[in-house]
Amino acid sequence: MLKAVILIGGPQKGTRFRPLSFEVPKPLFPVAGVPMLQHHIEACAKVPNMKEILLIGFYQPNEELNRFLFNAQQEFKISIRYLQEYAALGTGGGIYHFRDQIVSGSPEAFFVLNADVCSAFPLTEMLSFQKEHGEPNSFVILGTTANRKQSMNYGCIVENEETNEVMHYVEKPSTFVSDIINCGIYLFNPEIFQHIGTVFQKNQQDMLLSGLYSEAIRLEQDIFTALAGQGRLYVYKTLSFWSQIKSAGSAIYASRLYLSQYHSNHPERLASSKEGGPKISGNVYIHPTANIDPTAMLGPNVSIGTGVTIGAGVRVRESIILHGANLQDHCCVLNSIVGWDSTIGKWARVEGTPSDPNPNDPYSKIDSETLFRDGKLTPSITILGCNVTIPSEVIILNSIVLPHKDLNRSFKNQIIL
Repeated sequence: MLKAVILIGGPQKGTRFRPLSFEVPKPLFPVAGVPMLQHHIEACAKVPNMKEILLIGFYQPNEELNRFLFNAQQEFKISIRYLQEYAALGTGGGIYHFRDQIVSGSPEAFFVLNADVCSAFPLTEMLSFQKEHGEPNSFVILGTTANRKQSMNYGCIVENEETNEVMHYVEKPSTFVSDIINCGIYLFNPEIFQHIGTVFQKNQQDMLLSGLYSEAIRLEQDIFTALAGQGRLYVYKTLSFWSQIKSAGSAIYASRLYLSQYHSNHPERLASSKEGGPKISGNVYIHPTANIDPTAMLGPNVSIGTGVTIGAGVRVRESIILHGANLQDHCCVLNSIVGWDSTIGKWARVEGTPSDPNPNDPYSKIDSETLFRDGKLTPSITILGCNVTIPSEVIILNSIVLPHKDLNRSFKNQIIL
């Protein structure tokens, strides 16, 4: 029997995701038409013998999370429970705190997935790999290849090329270590808790000596660094797509990756140009409740949420339109996220700058850009928070608009508070 644990973080995380995380916990933000977490849950539910999925985080249980869990259990016919930490315990502290819940029913192994990654989730491949590599009690990290410069923003893995054993693990090194990076998806068995327990005991002793209290344990820095080179930790390198979802800009890129995956796993979610319907170019998700004028043109990489209204001659490309938004006639939305219940006036233009990885480098990842560079706002996608009104015939370029704003003119490269 198997289980899966998804680490969903909490309200003080997801700050780079504002103003979108004000309205909805980041793990429930819709990517390619469904909440980010649903992609993880669907992948876990497909693994044979998967009995239970546990979400661990420190969000207060809220209406939205409860509704999501209820719907997901109905849809995937699997037990899904949320375990709330009393504080941020770190990636290792959370699973250690709830170790009894994880090992109850004695699973042979369990997956641990970070909620803020987008991936093809090759979980069954990781299981087969684990059977072939190392002793039955070995642990597996999912890895992928990055370019030299970007690898330093991630956990770097030095492997033994013949056995795939992790010889050395460094989290965000200051100089180049390896181009194999940690994808934040792991396959463990209950023995991992002995290793986390050792760190926990050591932290307790240090705490008594120093008087500083911290129960947070980080899987990456505290556990993997120590386990590397001991014949217990292996890396399974995937060639399929993977990206972090740290900033709102990376949500549009993740949406593109998932939409292209829909060709093989959910063709029914992709819209196509039909007689009397809007013109569709590339991969587009449209919620059935959206109302779209047949003269509109959508795509590539667009997802349209519930109850959205799109007027005549509207052009939308590389964007996420959230529920209840109203795009009036002939407006143009490019590389943007339009917030819940926002309105864009006639002939207005809302445009951002994509933060995509370099298309000419197969190993390039998305840069998690800082908000400001050299004292100026870094050009990025345009984000409209919820309930923003953009008047007719204005241009909003590379800007972030906080919720409940009525704009009265054009803006570029600004955060509009």
